[in-house]
Amino acid sequence: MSMHQRLEVGNQIVNGIDWEMTPDLTFGTYESWGGRERVRNNSERIHYFFIDAWEEVPKLCLMERGVKHAKVMAEILAPQEMVEQCVKKQGSSSLFEKSYAIDETLKQWLLDNLFVPEGAGLIVALEEDVAIEDMGVGLPQPGHYQNVEQISLPSEQAIINDDQIAGVMTKWNFFDAELNPDGRFENCLVDSGHAHTVIDERTGLMWQRGGIDITSIRSMQRKIKELNEKGYGGFSDWRMPTMEEAMSIMEPEVNQKGDYLQPCFSKEQPFIFVAAQREPGGYWFVDYKQGRAFWSSGTIPGGFGRLCRTV
Repeated sequence: MSMHQRLEVGNQIVNGIDWEMTPDLTFGTYESWGGRERVRNNSERIHYFFIDAWEEVPKLCLMERGVKHAKVMAEILAPQEMVEQCVKKQGSSSLFEKSYAIDETLKQWLLDNLFVPEGAGLIVALEEDVAIEDMGVGLPQPGHYQNVEQISLPSEQAIINDDQIAGVMTKWNFFDAELNPDGRFENCLVDSGHAHTVIDERTGLMWQRGGIDITSIRSMQRKIKELNEKGYGGFSDWRMPTMEEAMSIMEPEVNQKGDYLQPCFSKEQPFIFVAAQREPGGYWFVDYKQGRAFWSSGTIPGGFGRLCRTV
């Protein structure tokens, strides 16, 4: 990594630029894990220049990118005519957004003008807007619901074949947009006394409001073990939910965050692993974004985790 590519952006130091990265390559590399290379380290960050042409006047920007991470760090005050000429040529333009790769002319201008002491005046650091997720109104206290009809759902890992999954949905009246669109399982969610968990008094389960970031099934098992060793939320018996348990918190209507969940659950875990496998192969998932159960290999692209425990 060349020292002349060291940039000071606000209070952050950037020690290198990926000159090969373009907006087109980022989805395959950092979203679907399969573009230029397979990136599985969520903490890795790379930096590259691109042109943002969403507004009337295009601008040259510095991007910081990682798995599920995209931050426009700064605007670069390059000659406007040079930037607009690059847009006209369209470079390696993305089909889905107005973001463009820089051309050789802009690259050379950056090398000549930015990585020198006087180049600091060409960097306009951008403040990041920190979005706070709306977790809904406060939950009722335990005991709020009267005459709760408690129900015991299967809690052991299972094998579920394709011809059995529809029966799971209808047996428990779970909503599934494809298999049981008229289903509705009623919950009795109450405050657990812990900011990051919630209790369903109907099923007797405590849930993570958030969960575990996207990973493979093997890494998921390690992360669950680590959480239990640390005593997450004061408990050490957290586990992946069964298919029935995971479907029990599925809502038949989409909330304001675009998920089939009550707002007290985070949107950051759109689909989760469940303790169910498929024969002849594969793992089952519950997808709160699409409102359905589905199966996949369990390794590509992986899955998120929302753990539960029996109260």
